[in-house]
Amino acid sequence: IFCNTYLLYLSPGNNTIASIEGLYKFMHMNKPILTDSGGFQVFSLSALRSIAENGVHFRSHLDGSMHFIGPDMAMEIQSDLGSDICMTFDECTPYPASYDYAVKSLELTTKWARRCKEWMQDTGYRIQDKNHESCIVHHASTQSLFGILQGGIYKDLRKRSLEELVEIGFDGYATGGLSVGEPKEEMHEIINFIAPLMPEDKPRYLMGIGDLKDMLAAVEAGFDMFDCVIPTRNARNGTLFTSSGRISIKRTEYKADNSPLDENCGCYACRNFSKAYLRHLFLAKEILSMRLNTIHNLYFYIDFFRKMRDAIKGKKFREFREKWETLLQ
Repeated sequence: IFCNTYLLYLSPGNNTIASIEGLYKFMHMNKPILTDSGGFQVFSLSALRSIAENGVHFRSHLDGSMHFIGPDMAMEIQSDLGSDICMTFDECTPYPASYDYAVKSLELTTKWARRCKEWMQDTGYRIQDKNHESCIVHHASTQSLFGILQGGIYKDLRKRSLEELVEIGFDGYATGGLSVGEPKEEMHEIINFIAPLMPEDKPRYLMGIGDLKDMLAAVEAGFDMFDCVIPTRNARNGTLFTSSGRISIKRTEYKADNSPLDENCGCYACRNFSKAYLRHLFLAKEILSMRLNTIHNLYFYIDFFRKMRDAIKGKKFREFREKWETLLQ
């Protein structure tokens, strides 16, 4: 489960969640939890924030109040949240960005990443050193820390960012700053360039990518982990994923269609409701529509990756990719 640090910090507040002993008890969740550092959301508030060497001053989009998040604060918030995996605080390099700006952004990201690791070590959290050996544990937590590499669309900067992070040493490595407006061709060029250079013995995480075809290409390149709003955002907009491809549930052809959304799906929505009913809920703007559509799309994504892993184990990934790329045209 991916939890948004920025939003949780603003409401209900990391101190509130810490008082309930973290996200696991707050949500009654027994699955792995990953928190981002809040950097992406803060930097997306371009008109409401200012960058300094030690972090970012920003104005809350909720009530206009002023806040500051830097590496130490980002780590403290994620510690309070109690996630399994936390992320270093980084500057998400915008697109377009000049080479000189991308260099400065990269240098700031590396500086903050180093400070994030120092904070983890100073507070006694388990973390890997640059020789991939675990430091002594002085704290009950087993949080892992992933470093985020930047560099924009510049291959030499991407390589430099990765090398600097590997020198510091992290439990996993994430590629950030993609799918921020750059052409798909440039995005895939960076994905195919950087993935083979990333450590094979650590998780490789591609941040903010959730298009099925993009993820298929990224998995073939070597990435292991993804996060994206696509399954939930599309669900709210009535776009649903099925074993036959994408459909828009608001289409007139489903008005009297009493068949399930997907005969091959075992989710709650498909087992209990028809396309006609799902269409009615969507057009009536019922909250239940968003809930059922979200249940379905998340179930589909989870099952999609399960089948992808099976295809990889069975050495049939290429056939799997070709099948889905045809369905998703």
